[in-house]
Amino acid sequence: MKKIIHRAADRGIQDHGWLKAAHSFSFANYHDPAKVHFGLLRVLNDDIVAPGMGFGTHGHDNMEIVTIPLKGTLAHKDSLGSVGNIEYGEVQIMSAGKGIQHSEFNGSSTEAVNLLQIWVFPKERNIEPRYDQIHYDLKKVNNSFLTVVSPIEGDNMMWINQDAFFSLGTFDADSKASYKIQHPGNGAYVFFIEGQGVLDDTVLEHRDAVGVYDIEELEIDFKKNSKVLIIEIPMQ
Repeated sequence: MKKIIHRAADRGIQDHGWLKAAHSFSFANYHDPAKVHFGLLRVLNDDIVAPGMGFGTHGHDNMEIVTIPLKGTLAHKDSLGSVGNIEYGEVQIMSAGKGIQHSEFNGSSTEAVNLLQIWVFPKERNIEPRYDQIHYDLKKVNNSFLTVVSPIEGDNMMWINQDAFFSLGTFDADSKASYKIQHPGNGAYVFFIEGQGVLDDTVLEHRDAVGVYDIEELEIDFKKNSKVLIIEIPMQ
């Protein structure tokens, strides 16, 4: 196993007043040449958006964009005609393809929204733009991982234009869980949303992450109640 450790405290922190962002990889005004990407994972932003504020209409192309709300409600609108809210317990994916315009705003006038926005380089370029959104229930798979995004279209999963898999799980203290790589040659970026656990002698806590590769399976020993996101991603 080879690994790269990204501590929460080492993320790029941006405070724009209405937006507080922590960047795991170089983004906007934050640049670290050692943290540009992990394989084909390009962006992982941990954003807190103030009530009533948000990102005005802007464009993307040739990027797979996954949004996971952790708290609050995010209002979405795009040039495909998609309009609605996404909340905790839901995942949104947008294949920007040959070009898409969209906006994202905090859907509440009183509470902040906290979300993870993740960008993955696409497998095929200039496809038709696409939007999808699903609800998941981690209570049904406590102490194990639930795959919510996959390159294989199927029930309870969203399709991504890349050989990548996104899996979420909640875990009890003093439990263990394993994750098997689903596509040969992929690595895994393990992001601790909350809690504490040990992976290959590395202690991971709130918002810490580790990228591992040259593996077939990984195991995490949880020391506290935890919530974890695994992004399985091609390394090239």
